[in-house]
Amino acid sequence: MLAVQLEPQDIRILTALQANARLTNVELSEQVNLSPSQCYRRLKRLEEQGFIKQYATIVSRRAVGLDVMAFVSVTLDKHGEDPARAFNEAVNRFPEILECWAVSGDSDYLLRVVSTDLRSFSNFLMRDMLSLPMVAGVKSTILLEEEKNTTALPLNHLRD
Repeated sequence: MLAVQLEPQDIRILTALQANARLTNVELSEQVNLSPSQCYRRLKRLEEQGFIKQYATIVSRRAVGLDVMAFVSVTLDKHGEDPARAFNEAVNRFPEILECWAVSGDSDYLLRVVSTDLRSFSNFLMRDMLSLPMVAGVKSTILLEEEKNTTALPLNHLRD
């Protein structure tokens, strides 16, 4: 388990970067009370060991005109490796699909989808998703109000 390798300084680095990934090494070192060289070495180790997956800019979807977001449950017509592989390949062709999760329960996959408006979302479902030969059905839930949205993982369980 990766978590056992984290020291308190590493947790402070991860916490600070989750709040602001644009910190310079000097700013980060000041926040976590390390010298810039120590901070840089720890940061590189965290990247190399896979604790830091990537750095990203989070664009406001509404600011770029993507006013509709929905969860879409997808049920496949047949199960097995080939239909799953074909579905995964198809999902990767659609930029509207931000996330795709294989799930347990009544459906096989859960997608998070964005669209400019309800008409384009409906077209996406009807034209794109339901035309896939392995898809038996879809159910969608339109998201109305964002109450909480964070990318920061809780790291307090690592502070023992």
